[in-house]
Amino acid sequence: MRMRKRHPVSKLDNQWLRQTSLGSRISLASLIQTLAVAEYLNFRHAADALGISQSSVSARIGALEQELGILLFERNTRGVKLTVAGRRFIERVTAGVEHLDIAVKSVGMAATGERGRLRIGVHGLITGSFLDNLLAEYRKSYPQIAIKMIEATARDAVMYLRTDRIDVAFVVGEPNLPDCHSRPIWTEQLMAVLAADHRLAHQTNVSWEQLVSERFLVRHSGTGPQVHDHIVLRLAGRWPAPEIQRHDVERSTLLSMVAQGFGITLLGSASGLSPTTGVAFLPILDEPGPIIFSAVWSPKDRSPTLRNLFKLADIIGRNSGQT
Repeated sequence: MRMRKRHPVSKLDNQWLRQTSLGSRISLASLIQTLAVAEYLNFRHAADALGISQSSVSARIGALEQELGILLFERNTRGVKLTVAGRRFIERVTAGVEHLDIAVKSVGMAATGERGRLRIGVHGLITGSFLDNLLAEYRKSYPQIAIKMIEATARDAVMYLRTDRIDVAFVVGEPNLPDCHSRPIWTEQLMAVLAADHRLAHQTNVSWEQLVSERFLVRHSGTGPQVHDHIVLRLAGRWPAPEIQRHDVERSTLLSMVAQGFGITLLGSASGLSPTTGVAFLPILDEPGPIIFSAVWSPKDRSPTLRNLFKLADIIGRNSGQT
């Protein structure tokens, strides 16, 4: 009875097979050629499929049979057929070659960043933002990469990097850390977020001068620490000093507090992509430039998964006019 292989040997790289060994006295080339003969039940057809001479196949299988001390094939003028021992041998070898094939493919995919994992630290994720689009495109392009996400402040994210809990962190600003690499990835305009009935809400923009007397609300988590420092920097030397309240809340709760008149806050323009009633997002006219968001990672990490993420970020950045 003719045996059928699930992976035709004609598709294998014969040069690689000839140079590879299973680490025993039996070469992988001998096993592949034996599988080919078992598939075609004809030495000439098997040799043609492998792209080698018939005499080479015959000699190698003969040497294998002598090495094993058993007859794998019965030869006659009409062709060959497997012996009982040969059929059992082929069944076991086929399974082993398939496992080896899977292992080789898995290693290859890992080497090119097509399989593996990527652990990401973020301050938050907003639907429709640059980061949201980047991760969506990355998952589409590399579906076999397992992504794990951790939400954290920039300080905590860097600590997670140093303790190998994450592979990359996306943070506000351009951190200069002696033990980490970083690079800018995208930018957003800084916005003042006011209640819809605020005295300034009808304007198209605001200035820092107009915000001096406001009560600022910032979060303990996410980008809250950077927002706090930014307000202090911009209003340094003013009297009275700016009133800044810190709250241990999520972004959505903070926006609800702004809508209710607790105070105002500062956010990147991407936050305005999520519909929020009762608030107005106004650009700050005298802000010197957009907010820069950077990727931070360990210099020891040269993984292709991370490299592919950065390449994709560059493409999206060019298409969106960010670079």
